[in-house]
Amino acid sequence: MTHRLKKEKNYSYIEAGEGTPIIVLHGLMGGLSNFDSVIKHFSQTGYKVIIPELPIYTKPLLKTNVKSFAGFLNEFIEFKGYNEVILLGNSLGGHIGLYYTKLYPTKVKALIITGSSGLYESAMGSGYTKRSDYEVIKKKAQDVFYDPEVATKEIVDEVYATVNDRNKLIKTLAIAKSAIRHNMAKDLPKMQTPTCIIWGKNDTVTPPEVAVEFNELLPNSELFWIDKCGHAAMMEHPEEFNKILEAWLNNKSL
Repeated sequence: MTHRLKKEKNYSYIEAGEGTPIIVLHGLMGGLSNFDSVIKHFSQTGYKVIIPELPIYTKPLLKTNVKSFAGFLNEFIEFKGYNEVILLGNSLGGHIGLYYTKLYPTKVKALIITGSSGLYESAMGSGYTKRSDYEVIKKKAQDVFYDPEVATKEIVDEVYATVNDRNKLIKTLAIAKSAIRHNMAKDLPKMQTPTCIIWGKNDTVTPPEVAVEFNELLPNSELFWIDKCGHAAMMEHPEEFNKILEAWLNNKSL
């Protein structure tokens, strides 16, 4: 990772650029480095990009849920003194962004979701029963991407370490249950925030029909597809992802 982690108060985060704040929300197994291309590109095009480390594995078990993470995000935004932000979330991060927008609509100028949970959660946290088998975990990590080569040894090792840490595994399963409990289907039609949906056509974790449903339920959304792309579009096709997002932001005068 090219950017230094800042530590202030109870927060660790990366920050680069000047301008309208874009707060990036990572997923369950997703490191901050997954957004290297986003921070590099948008910090040079008039935005301040901030990626906080979410307290996915550090909160007590009873507070390990989507609602609590949205509360953490609100505290972080208040700590930074922002009145309005753009939120960008992948996977669980998208769900946290959606839930935060439901709670604090006036604080969110725009929302970008990619491979987001919130409607369909069957793949999240499942299949870790053979967690001691490295090859099983490697295959599961590779399945996240259209091109299995994107799942580097570093990524596989990180997932393997996470699922073999009993405390983290328990919290991973708690988050998966929380994601089902906090299904957004009834909330989305009331949410007027401009939303950009960028989705991999070959996403097997949150399949393409999930993106279509998000687009149908959100009244002010646009859906963009990336071909030959799995669950983490900003990693597999960074240039295309940034191009789509930049054009959308410009179109919305954001």
